[in-house]
Amino acid sequence: MKRIVLTLAFTLVVLSFCNAQEIEVEKVFGGYKYTQAGEVMTMRDLVKTMESHTQAFELVKKARTNNTLATVLGGAGGAFVGFPLGQAMGGGDANWTLAGIGVGLVAVSIPLSSGTNKNLQQAVELYNASLSAPSSYHFNPKFELTAVENRIGIVMIF
Repeated sequence: MKRIVLTLAFTLVVLSFCNAQEIEVEKVFGGYKYTQAGEVMTMRDLVKTMESHTQAFELVKKARTNNTLATVLGGAGGAFVGFPLGQAMGGGDANWTLAGIGVGLVAVSIPLSSGTNKNLQQAVELYNASLSAPSSYHFNPKFELTAVENRIGIVMIF
């Protein structure tokens, strides 16, 4: 009995002091770097980490969609610009209409990429704010003294 009470008390203390790590944001060339406990996080890691926080999860899903679309449009636009430039440098007849379309695709991908960064920033701020908020208000146990047959004990109801 003594061992059970000590184990329960130890578990309660550990759970009350354990907090998830905050996500740190660092501005780097071309965007932001997200780290948690010294480990660099990918978009997949961010989505998985924020699943427990609904508002942050919605923002990070939106950011992931924008990121995918911006990557596809930017890559295609770069190829459309690069191909005619390569033809012109090689002495061939370049298709400048294709280059114009490529510039347009790159121009569309820039605001999408910016939106990705804004949504990720907001999601990280919401997630970190939820970690620093006191979480003990959800855990509100009641203790009752009970007697069963030939034993007396304390019951914790939560």
